[in-house]
This record gives sequence, structure tokens and C-alpha cells, in this order.
Amino acid sequence: MIPYLTKIYFFLLAAQLYLLPIQAQRQPVFNIPDTTVPSRIWLMGGVTASLYGGALLALNDAWYRQYPRTGFHFFNDDGEWAQMDKMGHIYSAYMEGKMSRELWRYTGLPRKQQIWIGGLSGFTYQSVIEVLDAYSSEWGFSWGDMTANAAGAALMISQELAWDEQRIQLKFSSFPQHYRDPVIKARSNELFGKSLPERTLKDYNAQTYWLSINLHSFAPDSHLPAWLNIAVGYGADGMFKGDNNIWVDDNGVKHNYNDIPRIRQFYLAPDIDFTKIPTRRKGLKALFVVLNMLKFPAPTLEVTSQGKLKGHLIYF
Repeated sequence: MIPYLTKIYFFLLAAQLYLLPIQAQRQPVFNIPDTTVPSRIWLMGGVTASLYGGALLALNDAWYRQYPRTGFHFFNDDGEWAQMDKMGHIYSAYMEGKMSRELWRYTGLPRKQQIWIGGLSGFTYQSVIEVLDAYSSEWGFSWGDMTANAAGAALMISQELAWDEQRIQLKFSSFPQHYRDPVIKARSNELFGKSLPERTLKDYNAQTYWLSINLHSFAPDSHLPAWLNIAVGYGADGMFKGDNNIWVDDNGVKHNYNDIPRIRQFYLAPDIDFTKIPTRRKGLKALFVVLNMLKFPAPTLEVTSQGKLKGHLIYF
């Protein structure tokens, strides 16, 4: 479904940041206990339940009430939007799990319990949203979405179990598109909204999702900077409907824009792992955690599904 990122995901993550034992290179800002502290478990459990519950209630009121309800049903959207929506599900489950894992470090629970509780929280939250989709006439329960949610959680959990760190991170970037054709412009306003935040989070044509790999983590004896990453990105363009570019507007007029090619885009670029930059300042550590959710603008090589090769001096 189009507005998956507008469903308070980032509000949830931002709220958690103020409670995290934020780390730079695994050096905590707050004291991490050596043994389990029951009072902290109750505190973190309550905070997590309140955040997730409040977000779901707000989502249900702000979004699903706009559309008719129906019985539980399935919907196969695997072939739509060049799978950019699935990338969004992977990213959201990964990022929520990553932040929640850090939150649970504060409790002093055994390491593996922290990882599993934190990692599965993102998957659980996304799964509840998928159930809400299943009762909306506009969408339905998507096994493709659930698979993407599981993939995001698995990426986070597996790295924590293997390395106790995220050597391969998921990141997001978006650069708003400007559409000159008046019909396309009206269509994009309808689908993606008019404001910059809406366009950033809804317009699949403007988004890129990245796998950002920390080189020094895989080659600790090298002279590579600890903060240097190499990122592989995926995006798409030319999409104004899920599976084709034919639609009927609110006035009943049919528009056929299938002449606009729907293309996939693949990127290669350097990146920065901000949490690998040493600092003792808590404010900077918190800022670095937030910045690490996003891909750093850098010179980029692009290859499209049409076989075109492009170079960008700066790409975000």
C-alpha cells in the first residue's frame, strides 16, 4: 500500500531515540547494567507497549477510518510498484528492530534475549498493521509484505547474533520529483501528496533504499577509516499506478501513460557510518544515530534496467 511510511513509523522511532542507551562504537551513553534489572524491564515493557499501542490507535483513527471495512481477506500486490513498497517494509522492520534492540540493552537482560525481543518487535508491529490492512476494503493481507517484514527483522537479528553489531545497515534517501505534465502533476498530487514530507515518504519514484556495508568491520587490520562504508542502492521511476500507468481520474476520464517507461535503478556509492565517528558528546551521539538512518549524499554510479549507465556528482 502506498502510505506505509506515513504510518507513524518515523514518529515511533524518534520517540524511542530519547530513551535509548545510544552508542557510538558500542560505547553507551547511559550505564548498561551487568545483570538484569527487573524495574527496567517493566519500564521498557511499558514504554514499548505504550508507544506501539498509541501508534496503532492513532493510525487506525487517522488512516483506516477513511476507507470502508470488510471481512479478513488476502491481496497479492507482489508485482506492484517495482517492489519499492516491499523495500519499505524491509527497511521499517529492520529500523524498528534495530532501535528496539538498543532500547532493551538498558534492562540488562541477557544479550540474546535483548536481540530477539528487540528484533521481533519491528516484525510484530508490522504484522499488526498487515492485519489492519486485511480488514480494509482498499487493501488486504499481503504475504509479500509479511515476507518483507520478516526479511528486515532477520537482517537485524542475524548480524547482532553473529557480530554483536550492524556491519550491513539499511538506509533510506529521497529526492522530490517535479512533474511538468499537468495530468502527471495532478496524478502525483493525488497519489503522493503536495507537501515535501508527503512526497518524501510516499513517492516511490523519488526513493532509494540502500545496503550500506562497513568496510573496516570486515577488514579490521586494514588502514581503511572505521567510518567508511560502500553502499548499494535500489530505486525505480516512471510509476503512476501499481502495475501500469493507466488510470481513471475523479472526473471519469481515462489516462493512458504507458508510453512512460517504468524502470529499475541500481546504484553504487560511498557512504558514512556516523556511529563510527568517535565523540564523547551525548548530543552528537544521538544525532549520529538519526543520521545513520539516511544515506549520505555522495558521488554515485547508476545503472538502469534499460542498460543505461549514469554518473552523478552528488546523489541522495
